[in-house]
Amino acid sequence: MTEPLTIWTYDWVPGGKSGPRGHVRDIRLRWACEEAGLAYQVKSVPFKDRGEEHFARQPFGQIPFLTDGDITLFESGACLLHLAKKSEKLMPRDAKGEAEVLEWTIAGLNSMEMVTVSWWFVSLSEGADNPLKDWMLQRLKHLNAVLSEREWLAAGRFTVADLLMADVLRVPRLRAANPYPVLETYIERTCARPAFKRAFDGQMAHFALGDA
Repeated sequence: MTEPLTIWTYDWVPGGKSGPRGHVRDIRLRWACEEAGLAYQVKSVPFKDRGEEHFARQPFGQIPFLTDGDITLFESGACLLHLAKKSEKLMPRDAKGEAEVLEWTIAGLNSMEMVTVSWWFVSLSEGADNPLKDWMLQRLKHLNAVLSEREWLAAGRFTVADLLMADVLRVPRLRAANPYPVLETYIERTCARPAFKRAFDGQMAHFALGDA
């Protein structure tokens, strides 16, 4: 019997209005598995007192990381692309479609998330002008131009590239600053998928157990 995939996340993270629950990046792997119907289990590493074993599997002491038999991967983007190879629901098998998914997945990580996370971090200093605002808005503008002409980013259908991009965009502070209705509709459309709800509910339940 094939051993299920194992998604590793923290045993607990802060909750509340400003806590990261619902946005911790293991949700990306959960969501991908739910979309593809891949069997998986979730295991934990300590949020506090991260030990040598954790750093051996994730050299920066972060999560998620993924175990698939004798393969262990870290970084959510790498894990998502590994999962996408397992299911055509996440990435088509024709060369053109696969190339489109690859480029938009990397764009979500590099062209969008690198900018939006940097902007978000600076924005936590209330009252200060954010020098990254124009950069962030420019990236949203370019993405808006793309999604104004298509429903999904790659291959003419939902793929792992949309999963990643929607997760990048759905951060509340970023959604509040987003001036483009097309992008908000895209977030709503993507996150309305039942697989996202299952992944979200699973993550919230996992961290709620850690409260005890």
